[in-house]
Amino acid sequence: MLMKYTHHFHAYQPGDIVHVKDGDGSRPIEYEERRSPVAIRIRGEEVKGENWTRAMLYSYEHIADTLSRMEGVSIDIEPFTFLMLLRYRRRTFEDTVELLQMFDAVPTTPFHPIVPHLDEFEQRILARVSFDFYAPLIGKKPVIGYWLPEAVITRKTAEIVESSTDRKLVFLLDERQLLYDFPQAKHSCNRYSSSFVFGREWSLSDAFAFNTLDVPGLVERTLSYLDEHKENLGVPYLVFTASDLESLLGNPKQLDRFTAWMDRLEGRGVERVSAMEFVAKKLSGEFRRLDGECSFEMPVKDYSSWSDYFDLSLDGKTSDSRWLGYRRADGRVFAREARGKRISQLWKVAFTRLFEELNRAVRLGVLRGLAELNARPEEFLVRYARVFFRDYYDYFGLETSLDYVLEPANGDFDALRLGRIYYLMLLANHSCPRFWENLDTRVAFGNVSTMAKALIELMRYFDGSELQGLFIEAYLKLLSFDKLYHLWNLSAMPPLEGWETSRRAWEEALKPEVPNSGYNVVTRAALYVGKRDLRGELRNLIGHYNLDWAVADTGHIPGEVHGDWKNREWCEHRE
Repeated sequence: MLMKYTHHFHAYQPGDIVHVKDGDGSRPIEYEERRSPVAIRIRGEEVKGENWTRAMLYSYEHIADTLSRMEGVSIDIEPFTFLMLLRYRRRTFEDTVELLQMFDAVPTTPFHPIVPHLDEFEQRILARVSFDFYAPLIGKKPVIGYWLPEAVITRKTAEIVESSTDRKLVFLLDERQLLYDFPQAKHSCNRYSSSFVFGREWSLSDAFAFNTLDVPGLVERTLSYLDEHKENLGVPYLVFTASDLESLLGNPKQLDRFTAWMDRLEGRGVERVSAMEFVAKKLSGEFRRLDGECSFEMPVKDYSSWSDYFDLSLDGKTSDSRWLGYRRADGRVFAREARGKRISQLWKVAFTRLFEELNRAVRLGVLRGLAELNARPEEFLVRYARVFFRDYYDYFGLETSLDYVLEPANGDFDALRLGRIYYLMLLANHSCPRFWENLDTRVAFGNVSTMAKALIELMRYFDGSELQGLFIEAYLKLLSFDKLYHLWNLSAMPPLEGWETSRRAWEEALKPEVPNSGYNVVTRAALYVGKRDLRGELRNLIGHYNLDWAVADTGHIPGEVHGDWKNREWCEHRE
């Protein structure tokens, strides 16, 4: 059989940061973590964690053990997730490094933002850092993969990523993002921009991730993609699936289920090769090609993703509406169900716009500061990754000295403070708050807390400067998130069903899910940081707020309710 098969696992945990501790930028950040104990079961064993992130990271030990017996699997691990694994489970980190060096390690964007939603300056920084971070894991392979968070892509973003490496790239996407012009392209080597592209079989991928098919069903569904035309021509073709790494933890038997699926495919004569290995063998001639294969241009829909609300699609393709709160095709704000009721996603519109403004403010401050130091900003900010991820780079024996990092800043130590602030801003752009339907979550709290810290540190850096007022104003917008409905005239946006942009819908979406605070989670997180870090006259910014309500407790994320939480009612933070 000439059918080939591969599965890609995407690993990402946003962390459970509630407060970043002070620092001068010369060392990796230190932070206070959420303490909300939870346990999950894997193969009958209970894995406990101080919080959800820790429980997930502890479970990687089981995953690494299973995947070490696999072939033809590729994996990406978001860099901050990888750093946490090194800090909390060094032995598992070492096993994972060995695993990635054996398989195809796939570079991915640090901090898991929706990349096309960022300014092109941030996109260039993050693209360069992603390849620098993954350099010890990809070796000299001529063809490597690339995973954009949530697979959200535009041609411009692809070009920025391509310009950051001299390798041939394979963008790993979803078939609902691809615009097939002819049937031969299915499961073939297709070109996109200056790279190549594969789209996962989403229904088969979801059948595994969400346990809707048993192992025989998964095998038969995979074999249903048999292409007799290519078989008769002697042309190999690739069936590609992908899922979050955590899909292996969906139930206690999921790891064994994946292993059985792979073993039975192998028993039916299906060879496993990664998408990157498949493309490399096509380019080298080891795998026979269709006429024009690897030259076919595969159009990809801009701003499409692998995990959008597909039921809202108007064209049979995905979009990034899930993270916008409105349908990109017609601009209509929609609602989704969470906690047993319909919740307007209008809050995502405000959250997205607010963070665009805050990113811009931080970028302006950092670049102004670096200009005053006569620094080369892009080169310095790329090198600052060697400070932020220092433990990781030290593990591989790579250069992390401050002399190296500060060379583009003429050795001025003030640049370290600016680098730290910029990376805090990047860390505050995790995609996950806007993935979920309810606003009051631990991941939304983490983003806001980290952004608030970046803004407060800019207030301190520019103390006495005319710029300080810009960062005060930005911080005040976090505190007054509920007022943005009127400030930005959000009621004028067109609703899908007729009620989603009403004031009542907005207020319901912002309502706190914890019993010990009357503030929405954005205000709550900004206050939580402010009451710790605002000093002197700056303390007056929060003087009229009830600081007893500035707690780190949040609502639970719907996708995490299967965990055995000590507190099932809300995601607490035990001080």
